[in-house]
Amino acid sequence: MTIALYGIPVGGGIALGRAHLLPQSMRDIPHYELSTKEERNNEIKRFKNAIKNTRRQLEQINKNLPTKSPTELGVFIQLHLMLLLDDSISSDPIDIIKEENVNAEWALHLQSQKLSAQFETIEDEYLRERKADILQVIERVFKNLRGDSMDFSSIQVDLFDDTILIASDFSPADAISFKDARIAAFLTDSGGPSSHTAILGRSLDIPSIVALHHALEVIHENEWVIVDGIDGVVIIDPDQRILEEYQKRAREYKAKKRTLNKLRNTSAITQDGVEIEILANIETVDDITLANKNMADGVGLFRSEFLFLNRDTPPDENEQYQYYSKILKKAAGKPVIMRTADLGADKALRKAESSIVINPALSLTGVRFSLAEPLMFRTQLRALLRAGVHGNISIMFPMIASIAEIKQCLSHLQIAKEQLIERNEVFAENVPIGIMVETPAAALMVGSLMKQVDFISVGTNDLIQYTLATDRNDETVAYLYQPTHPAVLKLLVHIIRTATRLHKPVSVCGEIAGNPNLTRMLLAIGLRRFSMHPSNILAVKEMILSSNITSLESKIIPLLRNEDDERAREILDKLNQREESI
Repeated sequence: MTIALYGIPVGGGIALGRAHLLPQSMRDIPHYELSTKEERNNEIKRFKNAIKNTRRQLEQINKNLPTKSPTELGVFIQLHLMLLLDDSISSDPIDIIKEENVNAEWALHLQSQKLSAQFETIEDEYLRERKADILQVIERVFKNLRGDSMDFSSIQVDLFDDTILIASDFSPADAISFKDARIAAFLTDSGGPSSHTAILGRSLDIPSIVALHHALEVIHENEWVIVDGIDGVVIIDPDQRILEEYQKRAREYKAKKRTLNKLRNTSAITQDGVEIEILANIETVDDITLANKNMADGVGLFRSEFLFLNRDTPPDENEQYQYYSKILKKAAGKPVIMRTADLGADKALRKAESSIVINPALSLTGVRFSLAEPLMFRTQLRALLRAGVHGNISIMFPMIASIAEIKQCLSHLQIAKEQLIERNEVFAENVPIGIMVETPAAALMVGSLMKQVDFISVGTNDLIQYTLATDRNDETVAYLYQPTHPAVLKLLVHIIRTATRLHKPVSVCGEIAGNPNLTRMLLAIGLRRFSMHPSNILAVKEMILSSNITSLESKIIPLLRNEDDERAREILDKLNQREESI
């Protein structure tokens, strides 16, 4: 009987294949009591050896990373190495062995349950999803205790081009092992939109879905499975009609990708001759490679906070300077907008991760965090200014909500410049300064804010969330997260038209900028500068090339006058109907 499961799509495309299940290792956990001191010492020795072997394996994997592996893989492997050395994993189970007189496997299981319960009480979605990394490390230690094989190569001999790998979760080390295997897709029961497994799925660029919850229970070994990595649907045991439909969709998807690849060297100009700027959102140096490959006009958002995460202390000035310089040099003269560290809410420094905050999104986040940590803030500003001599840099401050905050940021920037002058350091003196518009407060008073800076960028992910009071990572209210909601559109129109009137550059760097279904809507309300994940550039460019702005400006009127959020999709569909080619 055909069954459908629904999860979160993290890797695009469609795959048809046979299921290969990888059950959890932490099942049927042995539990027995220890009666002598010698038995306890033997269990402690076994546990320490398992920790040592796990560390050696992760170090070996990190050392032998394939050169073409996504950057994120190496970062996650290093994170797992750091987690392994944390007392909660490397030492606390030893205390349990001593106190409870139980075997090492059971002690590790009890500690795993304790850590899981602690993470479940964390309200912030991003931090709560870090539980998966802890459990992946624990599972690896557990496998070493049992003497299980840690190498995916042992199963690769049985894999075929149509294999669909299914597991509770995949660790970064697992992903490296099966990266070059002949698999069509992967599915996991665990994970969320910002989990490492989700990030890996996007990086590996194969159909993949996370948070299915019951895939291992419902799907049987070698069963036919369809993975729709576009809509997040898994179809089990499809009938002939469904199979043929998805085979057709898969062919269409591949043909679409080939067509898009031909647009790489084509400028983003509308049918009526309006040139559109397409920038890339990046997190690492290596992200620029894909941005350059897809002919991005520059970097519209470099998320510098990722340099600060998963470490005990912030990076020093020289480390930051070296990293920012690499990015600017690799951009080869194209503009690079570097956002100062957007720490807080969903991206906390390790020292702050354990602090309890009732509502992180409304707490010490974005520029508020930077202003509360002036030494760290000025260190980053000095590094950015020094790196600026190596390229076309702009500096942008996140989560600005008032003129006072801008003035404080500019004051710290001036102090940073004076400190560099005292040190006789060479730095970029006339760096364009911008702000992120991410709150309704900033959107409503954007005209006043813009008079203080050179440009703005609209962070629609947070703007939509704060406007509609909806957490898009919370599946219980995700349906309320609507980019075309009348209130959101009114704010966007106000921001873009105000920027145009004041002759200030404005871009949108939230996810709606990379959604081709919303490209024409943004063009029609006056946006001429898009910033998105590099993988979305070609699809958005295709929509731009097939659009006529003069025509769109008349077609957008019904959507702007609409007050019914349920009708927005119907109006948007009409807006997206193909323009006739000239």
